Amino acid sequence: MAQRAGLGHRYIRAFISGFFVAVPVTVTALDRLAYVARVEGASMQPSLNPQGQSSSDVVLLNRWSVRNYQVQRGDIVSVLSPKNPQQKIIKRVIGLEGDVIKTRGYKNRYVKVPDGHFWIEGDHHGHSMDSNTFGPVSLGLIHGRASHIIWPPSRWQRIEPSVPAERMPLLNVNEGSDDQD
Repeated sequence: MAQRAGLGHRYIRAFISGFFVAVPVTVTALDRLAYVARVEGASMQPSLNPQGQSSSDVVLLNRWSVRNYQVQRGDIVSVLSPKNPQQKIIKRVIGLEGDVIKTRGYKNRYVKVPDGHFWIEGDHHGHSMDSNTFGPVSLGLIHGRASHIIWPPSRWQRIEPSVPAERMPLLNVNEGSDDQD
């Protein structure tokens, strides 16, 4: 009987020590590599949540790919909301620093995206709180890049960057620059 108690004690000790290794490794992986998030709302329709409120897409947010604030036009990104830092929003990158954007209802008709910022918009114009509401967004607010739709299974796919032709920047003052660092 004492031998069984010792065996149970070893299993408990092994479980506890494994737990204290697994939790920090998992937390680090979720913080640095990737995590999943449920997309709610209509702002990214039809790209995300095409069936509306009847079902929500779940996406894989790649944190590793944005660790150096490297984003490209057309990426769908998760950012901390400039209006409510407790909320994360998911939008498409329309313009990068140096781009001149024709806005949709922002206080200025045309905006040159400042250094260290980018312009984001929801795909469903009129149902999105985005840069047309709060202006260019600091790159420091980026949280992750949506790389795949992982739920529902019928929609499983890789998310490719794309910008609708009518939303392309009018001009990029940084492209074609011959400056060498």
